[in-house]
Amino acid sequence: MTASGKDKSDLDVIIIGAGVGGLYAIYRLRKLGLRIRAYEAGDGVGGTWFWNRYPGCRCDVESMEYSYSFDNDLQQEWEWPERYGTQPEILRYVEHVAERFDLLRDVQLKTRIKKARFDHGTNLWTITTEKGETVSAPYCIMATGNLSTPKLPEIAGIDDFQGEKYHTGLWPKEGVDFTGKVVGAVGTGSSGVQSIPLIAKQAKHLYVFQRTANFSLPARNAPLDPEKERKHKAEYVERRKAAYGTPFGIAGYPSPEKFAAEADAEERRLSYEAKWAEGGSISFLFAYKDLLTDKAANDTAADFVREKIRATVKDPKTAELLCPNDHPIGTKRLILDTDYYETYNRDNVTLVDIRTNPIELFTKGGLQLTDGGTYDLEAISFATGFDAMTGAMREIDIQTGKDNCIRDKWEDGPRSYLGIMVAGFPNMFMVTGPQSPGVKSQMILSCEWHVDFAANAIMHMRGKGLTRIGPDVKAEDDWVTHNNEVADSTLYPLANSWYMGANVPGKPRIFMPYVGGVEAYTNKCNDVVDNDYEGFRLE
Repeated sequence: MTASGKDKSDLDVIIIGAGVGGLYAIYRLRKLGLRIRAYEAGDGVGGTWFWNRYPGCRCDVESMEYSYSFDNDLQQEWEWPERYGTQPEILRYVEHVAERFDLLRDVQLKTRIKKARFDHGTNLWTITTEKGETVSAPYCIMATGNLSTPKLPEIAGIDDFQGEKYHTGLWPKEGVDFTGKVVGAVGTGSSGVQSIPLIAKQAKHLYVFQRTANFSLPARNAPLDPEKERKHKAEYVERRKAAYGTPFGIAGYPSPEKFAAEADAEERRLSYEAKWAEGGSISFLFAYKDLLTDKAANDTAADFVREKIRATVKDPKTAELLCPNDHPIGTKRLILDTDYYETYNRDNVTLVDIRTNPIELFTKGGLQLTDGGTYDLEAISFATGFDAMTGAMREIDIQTGKDNCIRDKWEDGPRSYLGIMVAGFPNMFMVTGPQSPGVKSQMILSCEWHVDFAANAIMHMRGKGLTRIGPDVKAEDDWVTHNNEVADSTLYPLANSWYMGANVPGKPRIFMPYVGGVEAYTNKCNDVVDNDYEGFRLE
């Protein structure tokens, strides 16, 4: 492939990534008659659900909601076996969608993008692959994903360890058998909490190295109730519309009617007990109006969960180590689990506190803590997360001129307008970019929203004979300020979470998602379009 000249492009739109957002972009833009192609680093489609194959990997949004809405026959015909979809089942669904709508003919697999350049003279983006191939188009859609750049801990000697080493975000397709092995699990975020119970069932002994305790709620996963499925499908069209009028893009959860202080202690306990028995995170956070905005209200929910941990874990010292005490509940992604706390009652599981006694270095046969204590390990599972939200785009050398690259622009934290475009980078759209609801919403809904916004903008431009669109610097500055103000009005910034890049050494501590809610966000986007793309420069 080569760029085909100064006045002609190879494609109308380049799509980088073939996860749920990239695949929908193919579907949507092809319907408009545009020449498109998606480039995917993996040897299969699915994005997050292609790479994250660790044991226990499961979505924390219910199956009936976590799906595409663009085709009613698809959503009526597909049958989900369980309340929460497993990684294999979700990947099977995504692959089914790709096959059903013949999307793979516009996907180039095993192709990692290294560079993207915008030429102001031709108004073309030219991308360069790892193999040196190039292709050009007027528009580029970054469907690179929010959790697609796995991070290992930056600890001395990590490459010296000679045992088996795995990261939950890059798990082998063939799976891993830990039977009879002494295993270390480093990290107790969502992927750690999901994988640890299953690793423990195989391992001879499992040492869990915990730096930060996280809140986890029972998923209460079960086979999907046929009557619930029938009712949901009968209401699908209305529920999809209703989702845009909710905070998280998920319909079916009644808005809370009370502030926590308006209920007495016993009423609150009964409310939390009912939510705990029901399972799921949205329902729990909807117990009261102010759980994410008032610390005293939040404490009532956090204390309830801590008491549940103490009642479940038999060893009091281990129970206290598992009780989070450095952040309000819900300000980090609230984890759903199956038998996570119960796992610490097993004789072959040991919790190791590395907050007070950190890992000093890895050795050929295991690791050593700061106090000199050593652990001999045959395998290590790293559940240490991702360079979230900005990592995948920063891995690509994106430039629009000698002195304007995305890495420099985002050196002090990401800046965008609506999480959709970046000032100074015309004709480049992002899917669930920073400062959009993205990771704080039902992700497929947000992917569809952003792709639709980009598709409509491109057709608007073509219809008016315009060639370049990008946000004003002031509009971007105002949106970043608004994003920060909304975050600061909540309890979210009180947590050192990956929402703030806290898991990546040296990364600026900036709250990245928009937490004003899907309803407020989509209303803003609609207002922007209705006011002739207010805040954008169309040239």
